[in-house]
Amino acid sequence: MRELGVNDELLSPSEKDSLDRYGYLNLGPILTTEQVEQIRLRIQELMTIEGDEAGSELMESPHIKHPKEAGADRLADLVNKGPEFDVFYTHPRVLAAISYVLGNDLKLSSLNYRAAKPGHGEQNLHVDWKEAVDKYDYRVCNSIWLLDDFHEENGATRVVPGTHLSGLLPDDVMENPTDRHPDEVLIEGKAGEVVIFNSHTWHGGTKNLTSSPRRAIHSYFCRRDMPQQIDQKRYIQPETRARIGPAGLHILDI
Repeated sequence: MRELGVNDELLSPSEKDSLDRYGYLNLGPILTTEQVEQIRLRIQELMTIEGDEAGSELMESPHIKHPKEAGADRLADLVNKGPEFDVFYTHPRVLAAISYVLGNDLKLSSLNYRAAKPGHGEQNLHVDWKEAVDKYDYRVCNSIWLLDDFHEENGATRVVPGTHLSGLLPDDVMENPTDRHPDEVLIEGKAGEVVIFNSHTWHGGTKNLTSSPRRAIHSYFCRRDMPQQIDQKRYIQPETRARIGPAGLHILDI
């Protein structure tokens, strides 16, 4: 982590408080306009190349219950699909925020693309772990990299602040987790921004009411003693191994 420039001072006290109290944090702009456009173009290339097989790596994972969504475009294993994606698991401020939640003994679980199609994208409120956990015993933490502006009309992610502290799952207290929660807020932001959220915080996509897909990349991390969604050792390519060096390989747990 130190080799990647990660240190405790990269987050302000108010940013740490947001993660502690609310379970999520908008880090602000991380990607430049040029990077966003480059990544969008690469995503479109990959969608064309992979076609019906796009996101197939997720189908092979025993740690993802419902990897296919009829209403969303998917890509997986972006670690091995171009240097444009290296920043998603090596950026110091992102890693500082993730490690604030999970501790320094962390690894990348998966690096995937999801785009909610027009008229789709709505999800139940859920967490990204199979069971409730005690506060501060967190197993997983996610980052949403906005490739489009997120707003109410295009299906921005909703989150219920503070629920990571409850030790409960949405199904425990809600008759229907698809319903709106009285305390939920929308994660809104501009393309290029990155939102960190403790994955034990209740969250879910909302319906995209526009005529364009709402695009994002999810850089998802777990504690080092937890299983990865994508087995990085299995998929690592020689060119990726050579490019990212020892520090990058450590984050992949390789």
